[in-house]
Amino acid sequence: METSVGDRSLALQQRSRKIRVVLLAILGANWVVAAAKLVFGLLSHSAAVTADGLHSFIDGGSNVLGLVAMGVASRPADEDHPYGHGKFEALASLGIGAMIGIGMLELGRMALDSLLKDKHPQVTATMAGVMVFTLVVNVAVTRVERHYGQKYKSTLLLADASHTMSDVWVTLAVLASLLLVWLGFPRADGLIALGVMVFVAWVAYGIVRQAVGILSDTARLDPVEVARHTTGVVGVRSCRDVRSRGMEESVYVDLKIEVDPNLSTAQAHEVADRVERAIQDNYPQVVDVVVHVEPARAGASRP
Repeated sequence: METSVGDRSLALQQRSRKIRVVLLAILGANWVVAAAKLVFGLLSHSAAVTADGLHSFIDGGSNVLGLVAMGVASRPADEDHPYGHGKFEALASLGIGAMIGIGMLELGRMALDSLLKDKHPQVTATMAGVMVFTLVVNVAVTRVERHYGQKYKSTLLLADASHTMSDVWVTLAVLASLLLVWLGFPRADGLIALGVMVFVAWVAYGIVRQAVGILSDTARLDPVEVARHTTGVVGVRSCRDVRSRGMEESVYVDLKIEVDPNLSTAQAHEVADRVERAIQDNYPQVVDVVVHVEPARAGASRP
């Protein structure tokens, strides 16, 4: 089993390195998009485009946060953190959720300025062209990040992809408002921004809920299914008290099994080893299984 644990630890470290490479590439793209929006927004005195640029800089900030978190999360288990440092990735996801909340507040300010103070950008073809360019980049970034998030089962990459998608919707809102302002509906900017706020709030809620689930040890596996796989192992008479926790790609399981009370210690240990192998064969994301062996009680069923 030591070789298996060592292989899994090495695989998790390699996964962390690959995720950091993706985050570095996404960081570069986000800074390009943010700089384009901010520079043009300031030069054209467009509050909406400038605000969108600030929102893009929040994307870049979340990438920096993710890189720092992955540097910590990739550390192997130690005396202070016997289960590893994986939850730091979930903490980073909480930070991303908070950043989306900040972006939502900015959208609210923009909407109120448009609706109550009749503030709206001066529309030009160049402004629209810059916004379309940044939109294309953000869509590409989102697709790439979601692809690698699913490939590496990374909560952080998937959360950051959702964050970048919120920037896509902000940019679409700005483009739609520019069109409507150009058509003679100046307060459309505020109304569209309010609609985007609802979407951004929903994205933030999903990210925070997922991260809180990890940090609060929400069950990761169906205990009934785990018990079914366990009782299918030769020598197991019953299975109960199945518990699981951890992240999507690194799950920890503990459970209790009952065996023939006449088995020797070595024989009972062999049954426990078979249970561990069965669970890890059926659930590749499981990195550790703790099996508590107890003598069968009267009336316990036989497989």
